[in-house]
Amino acid sequence: MDSRAWDERYASAPELVWTAEPNRFVVEEVSNLSPGRAIDLAAGEGRNAVWLAQQGWEVTAVDFSPVAIERGRELARQRNVTVDWQVADVTEYTPPADGFDLVLIAYLHLPATDIATVLSRARDAVRAGGRVLVVGHDVANLSGGTGGPQNPDILLTPEAVVKGLPGLRIRRAETAPRPVNVDGRTVDALDTVVVAERS
Repeated sequence: MDSRAWDERYASAPELVWTAEPNRFVVEEVSNLSPGRAIDLAAGEGRNAVWLAQQGWEVTAVDFSPVAIERGRELARQRNVTVDWQVADVTEYTPPADGFDLVLIAYLHLPATDIATVLSRARDAVRAGGRVLVVGHDVANLSGGTGGPQNPDILLTPEAVVKGLPGLRIRRAETAPRPVNVDGRTVDALDTVVVAERS
């Protein structure tokens, strides 16, 4: 899906396409960290970027949809925080090397060669002592979970993400359940969650 298609998807929704609240795994993994400089790659409407800014992080948020970025700006205004919003395609964008204490990639689903490029640049962007956090729909979700893309070629596995982050120390790599409400009942979506640290 290209940026125009995402622009149309975001523009056609009267409210945020995704919730304004941060992803549960982002909260889980970041809450105990000392705030520093963070970048949210493929930030969408900015829910995680804005939450990070609320926690005291200096945040850069990158997405190729101008409509999504504008919604993120509005959310940041509502929450009275500052985020550096950048319109760019993360498959082409190169963040500054050794520039960030946290590099976040949440629910970015791309063909294998593209996600490998993004992971490689994320690895280069994290500074010593910093972390890369990757969260996304796991391929196991197709048979054992709910929601998310249905194309196995763009879904994640912990093993594939770890392979894309050589040289970093893996603190967590798993397929994790994420409870969601479907038709009034709670069911689990299955997400890849990887946390990698530069020593």
